[in-house]
Amino acid sequence: MPIPSIRRRLLGLAAGFALVLGLAAPGFGADGLTVFAAASLKNAMDEVAAGFERETGHAVTVSLAGSSALARQIRYGAPADVFISANPGWMDALEREGLIDPASRFDLLGNALVLIAHGRDAPPMEIAPGLDIAAMLGGGHLAMTLVDAVPAGIYGKAALESLGVWEAVAPQVAQADNVRAALALVASGEAPFGIVYATDAAADDNVTVAGAFPADTHPPIVYPAAAVAASRNPLNRRFLAWLRGPAARAAFERQGFAVAFE
Repeated sequence: MPIPSIRRRLLGLAAGFALVLGLAAPGFGADGLTVFAAASLKNAMDEVAAGFERETGHAVTVSLAGSSALARQIRYGAPADVFISANPGWMDALEREGLIDPASRFDLLGNALVLIAHGRDAPPMEIAPGLDIAAMLGGGHLAMTLVDAVPAGIYGKAALESLGVWEAVAPQVAQADNVRAALALVASGEAPFGIVYATDAAADDNVTVAGAFPADTHPPIVYPAAAVAASRNPLNRRFLAWLRGPAARAAFERQGFAVAFE
């Protein structure tokens, strides 16, 4: 698929997530809660938010995007109440700037990184040093998230560097704004392969997990959660406690996440 077509696809997907982000604007109200969450949490957060609403009667607006985009929105004063990042780095940056409440922060989830292929029955392969991904792609592209900003892309680039194949494959990488956009490129056949989280691969029947990247090829995948410092929403503490409760835990585990809390 030509690069301009992929770029148009990425712009369309990014616009969709931006619209969702825009719906969060009313936040900060005591009658509801606005949660900024990494796009890879989409399915799990649908279930978690619905459970919290049933239990408490308070509405939850979940805005999904790449963790880097969400962190920037918080920096610009977007009215988020809770932030769930797909890596510690963006949460660390906001904490250094005094933009999240450090006392509320905890590690929520873990995940795994996988190579996916288009279609339902792609053959499995071993992910090992020297894997010739560039040859596998032919003239196609490897779908990833932004490799210098979005957690899945950061983890993916680290894994490919560890395997010694990044330089060879870098010219064929199509970078998306978030992991669900990268997943969509592979599911639609616009890219033959991609790198996403295991939980994202499980959410789409039009991709196959070709192989899992060994855990020692990239930093541990950790999702921290915290309240945004500017928010005075009295529901923040209650929602963060809900995330660590049995109903949310079951929802996360159904989606394939590993819980990082006791």
